[in-house]
Amino acid sequence: MNTSILIAKFIGPVMLVASLSALLNHRLIVSIFEDFMKSPALIFIAGVMTLVMGLTLVIFHNRWVADWTVLITIFGWIGIAGGIMRMAFPMAVIDMGKRMIEQKTLLAVIGVINALLGAFLTYKGYLA
Repeated sequence: MNTSILIAKFIGPVMLVASLSALLNHRLIVSIFEDFMKSPALIFIAGVMTLVMGLTLVIFHNRWVADWTVLITIFGWIGIAGGIMRMAFPMAVIDMGKRMIEQKTLLAVIGVINALLGAFLTYKGYLA
């Protein structure tokens, strides 16, 4: 099985379910994020996990090509950057998170974009 398809089978459904959950349960998700932002320790641990996942994607799939598989590489590099930010600058992440929660329209747009990307990767992983 192609590495890109295998990774899409993991990332696509997770993105799709997480995004739809956030869109359908907005208040609950905001409450979860508010609780999360009260704990620099959780932010650090999330940073470790995000960095490991980003590095794993880049190590196994660092492909800069002109097709859909480049999305996986981009997600890997975003994971690396996000993990480093959470680990090195947790207070900046908290401040950014507080500002983002106030932007309901922006959160909805991000949720829809992530749901579409998740649906696309799920399609590529399971149906294409």
